[in-house]
Amino acid sequence: MLRTNYNASPPQIMHIDLNSCFATVEQQARPMLRGRPVAIMNRRTEHTMIVTCSYEAKAMGVKLGMRFRDAKKLCPELIGLESDPAKYRFVYHKLMDIMNDYSAHVRMKSIDEGVIDFSETTKVLQGRDIVDIGHEIKRRLKEEVGCAMRCNVGISTNRFLAKTAAGLHKPDGLDVLTSHNLRETFAGMELTDITGIAGRMERRLNAVGIYTPLQFLDADPVTLRKMVFKSICGDEWHQRLRGWEVDKRDFPMRTAGRQYVLEKFNLTHAEVLQRLHHLAESVGYKIRSQGKQARGVAVYARSRSTGYWHARHMASMPFFSNQAIYAQAAQLFANAPSDVKEIGVTCYELSDNTDPQLSLFGDELARERHITSALDEINSRYGSRTIHSANTLGTDMYVKQKIPFGSTRYL
Repeated sequence: MLRTNYNASPPQIMHIDLNSCFATVEQQARPMLRGRPVAIMNRRTEHTMIVTCSYEAKAMGVKLGMRFRDAKKLCPELIGLESDPAKYRFVYHKLMDIMNDYSAHVRMKSIDEGVIDFSETTKVLQGRDIVDIGHEIKRRLKEEVGCAMRCNVGISTNRFLAKTAAGLHKPDGLDVLTSHNLRETFAGMELTDITGIAGRMERRLNAVGIYTPLQFLDADPVTLRKMVFKSICGDEWHQRLRGWEVDKRDFPMRTAGRQYVLEKFNLTHAEVLQRLHHLAESVGYKIRSQGKQARGVAVYARSRSTGYWHARHMASMPFFSNQAIYAQAAQLFANAPSDVKEIGVTCYELSDNTDPQLSLFGDELARERHITSALDEINSRYGSRTIHSANTLGTDMYVKQKIPFGSTRYL
């Protein structure tokens, strides 16, 4: 079949994906775990959901999102570990250092995935075979981080197809996807194997007669735009599937939040507020670390009896201090159900922290900034909670900082 409007340029995009990242890092750090089924959880209890697991565990049917108790039924030898963010941050920065040696255009998509754009590298690197560079990066990961570390490498003409290539032969694969083998590759895939296509989108594609990746590839842009996606996203998918770049863009930070599942059900209201205060401090540091301030605070809770509850407040002026965030969150939470099992705080309507006016509570903004900045500097140098509210004393053993998969803003 005639290749229509495919990007036939030499591939210049490399996608690197650490295999079962957290579990692999733990196997690297603890040799006795190598070759054994391992599951990582944010809290080591039988009811906690698994956030990642080793390939040995996956081979036994263990999946992400499964409760540890249920996973143990499938794999009795499964070893459960609580996540260790310090280890994962170390490997993240080591991988980023390796990638930065090959291009100034490196973007970490998440803690375990990164993209290298070779289109504007040095002449020396442009003269090298990009496949050889991929093998070199895999070798360096083992030499500079550890022998148990493995990664998938995908190479193509755009970010989407490079990521697709990186997922073809896990673990430890390296694949190149171009206009020459695109149709052959898609012929061996299911629709839901395509990044961004899950159950709901699969049904929308099926409704217009698209059941396979090849049919998706051959669909005309008008059908995708008007009948499937009903927006310009249809045109973007038409280009994306053919190897043209439509995903090279950054999205502004719009919200910052933190959630916590309570460690037990019989906490008093004061104890719940302590944990809410801890979350508010964490959110405050997040927005300040990005040079932002907020206008709104939202809180939510999940109750055992009434389900989901939420409340929000938009302030007349921006704020950024921990005290301002918690004061509003606590006031909103006064109307929360009594039997909560999960809580969360989110700041929204973020803007650059350059407003010279007074803060929400009438304090001089300059004074508030100086104090908050000094506290942040101390915590950054000596530990994230070296200085914190006395009200949150003792909460560190419960409300532990975890590593998000989908964002690298705070790493």
